[in-house]
Amino acid sequence: MYGDQATVRTILTDSGDTWAVVGLSSNQARAAYGVAGVLQRFGKRIVPVHPKAETVHGEQGYASLADIPFPVDVVDVFVNSDLAGGVADEAVEIGAKAVWFQLGVVDEAAYERTREAGLEMVMDRCPAIEIPALG
Repeated sequence: MYGDQATVRTILTDSGDTWAVVGLSSNQARAAYGVAGVLQRFGKRIVPVHPKAETVHGEQGYASLADIPFPVDVVDVFVNSDLAGGVADEAVEIGAKAVWFQLGVVDEAAYERTREAGLEMVMDRCPAIEIPALG
């Protein structure tokens, strides 16, 4: 319901190649680290967003979406559902084209707000699973 295949394809192929990955740190045990690596292998520029602002996968990190000094196309959200809505609102504020809530991240009110603002959005899906399947 919150991520039909047409929307998934649009975000992965037509929304742009600069992906802010919120929650991405240098902790290789975290899912965000592996997913960001897959996105890079498929030609996406990843931008780590984490309070520590660490460099990850060779890309400079930023403490918040607002700190990124260039346009971001997609905001990929690896935070708890109770924090995700705020991140979606920030994505709207910075002019992102799409928001992607990872597996297990669901906020129906944020989904409605984000879609009403004109952004594409999926929830409870993983781009590292979806992008290889595009063929």
